[in-house]
Amino acid sequence: MTTATKLIFIVALVLSIIIPFGYYLIGEKNKKRYKRTIGVNAFFFFGAFAIASIMMLGGPTVHAADAAATSGSLATGLGYIAAALVTGLSCIGGGIAVASAASAALGAISEDSSVLGKSLIFVGLAEGVCLYGLIISFMILGKL
Repeated sequence: MTTATKLIFIVALVLSIIIPFGYYLIGEKNKKRYKRTIGVNAFFFFGAFAIASIMMLGGPTVHAADAAATSGSLATGLGYIAAALVTGLSCIGGGIAVASAASAALGAISEDSSVLGKSLIFVGLAEGVCLYGLIISFMILGKL
């Protein structure tokens, strides 16, 4: 991808985030606002996805010999897959842990407000799982 296509892709992604959020904040205050916001968000997300697909697939033709010469090894590809799996699975596990710990913490705080500090520690430990996975994925990407 050239620099111009990268720039267009980044602008499309940023606009796909900013426009629906602005529409949500500025829009009129009624129940239909949520449905419209989701529709606008889906429109801009899939629009940015379509633009990115066209830019990636519409590039110059690469012959098989050139592609084989420039492609990375199997270890590099597996390294990227490992980094993605580490980040994704640790965030899923952290989300499950935060959901359990936070709901229990809210229940405990509603009965006795003095346990706020102790309950925040457990929620923070559950969030730490996500950060550890992200650090490991950076370590894997650093070795590639």
